[in-house]
Amino acid sequence: MWCEDEAGPYQTVPYAGASWQPQGTPQHVPHEYFQEGTAKLLTLFHPASGQLRVQGVTSTRNAILHPWLKAELSAILDELPPPGVDLSPEANRAVWHRWREGLTHKATLCAELPPLRMLLVMDNLTGHKSPEFLVWLFQHGILPLFTPLGGCWLNMAESVQRIIKRRALDGQYPQDVATIIAWLEATAAGWNAHPTPFVWGGKRKVRRQRARERRLQRLAGSGACVRQSLPWTQPRQHYGDTHVN
Repeated sequence: MWCEDEAGPYQTVPYAGASWQPQGTPQHVPHEYFQEGTAKLLTLFHPASGQLRVQGVTSTRNAILHPWLKAELSAILDELPPPGVDLSPEANRAVWHRWREGLTHKATLCAELPPLRMLLVMDNLTGHKSPEFLVWLFQHGILPLFTPLGGCWLNMAESVQRIIKRRALDGQYPQDVATIIAWLEATAAGWNAHPTPFVWGGKRKVRRQRARERRLQRLAGSGACVRQSLPWTQPRQHYGDTHVN
């Protein structure tokens, strides 16, 4: 599984953040600056290994994004081992449909499909759904999975992009677009020297775990739980041989 996203735009402005200035002599940045354009970062991220493929650009139009994606995805597929199982056309199509279960909107698959080799998580943008690009993906064994509206946090590429942006630009004042692109690409190269795999977790997982625990009622301090509260009864009071509820 790979994740794709376009980060930016990054302007030629002073960026807040820490610097290596001596204590007591903070860094000074001008309050006026010239807007010399914006830079963006095309990103492909492999969460299982932490590997990152990026390219700095000034525009993310389809004419720029799609050729870059096709070249990078083709290079990734060339590095993958060939499919180990030779499935019948019906069984192979069933594999594709299994990964599309539960989707609200489904693109029409090609009549003939190669073995499924990659899942590609992308934002729900119109440019990502152009027929020519989708057909190219299907013909190369790539199934795009689009994050729902308001669900961009499901795309791990956005997480690593925020890390790269902070490391490259925080506390800096780039004054031209070429400098921003060079810093972003250099930071990504440094990341790839010691990549960090990503797994699902973090604050959202902790909140979901707490919500599940609130729905469980623990019994007398043991490991047993019930999903519904036990009915409360008033304790019995003993007066001689008479039991009073």
